[in-house]
Amino acid sequence: MRDRDYLSQLELMVLLAILRIRENAYGMSLAREIEQRSGREFALASIYSALERLEERGLVRSERGAPTPERGGKARTYFDVTAAGLRALRSAHATFSRLAAGLKELKPVTS
Repeated sequence: MRDRDYLSQLELMVLLAILRIRENAYGMSLAREIEQRSGREFALASIYSALERLEERGLVRSERGAPTPERGGKARTYFDVTAAGLRALRSAHATFSRLAAGLKELKPVTS
């Protein structure tokens, strides 16, 4: 396996959050979505580091939005998952599904 062929847990969460948010996927909205859905809080700098790595690998692309008055004229950077990013997500999902299949420890507990 090549170095960094795999996705880190945070990178997986960021890709999934982008797919959930779609056209409004920028740093802070991604951090909020991940916290809401996972119950885990990440520093915004960690989210941006993951986005940078994902973009370098061609798994996400970014686009600058229009400057906004409420942000002091600063433009947001919006992110979208590329076809390669979607393939990486599907591969990771399939791998985890195969690894988890049949494990009694992972079956829901019924009362």
